Amino acid sequence: MIELLYKTEVFEIIGAAIEVHKELGHGFLEAVYQEAIQIEMARREIPFDSQKSLRIRYKDQILKKEYVADFICYGKIIAELKALDELSGKEEAQILNYL
Repeated sequence: MIELLYKTEVFEIIGAAIEVHKELGHGFLEAVYQEAIQIEMARREIPFDSQKSLRIRYKDQILKKEYVADFICYGKIIAELKALDELSGKEEAQILNYL
């Protein structure tokens, strides 16, 4: 079995997301969940930056376009929100690119 990096921190982030989903349920736009998770992470004292721009490098150049992460938690974990019934191949590819 593969050992999860930052296991404790990831557990805390997922716990916050589950709490928001338990409270709000499904059907809202991502912006609603974004705000609610900010509140929940602050309550749980999870350090985070919201809507953080990150530079993208292509070979030896920095691109003009930037990636905007929904959350960067603990200064090292990117958390991306998706308000969908299920992930399609497009979302899976997007997540892999983030890695």
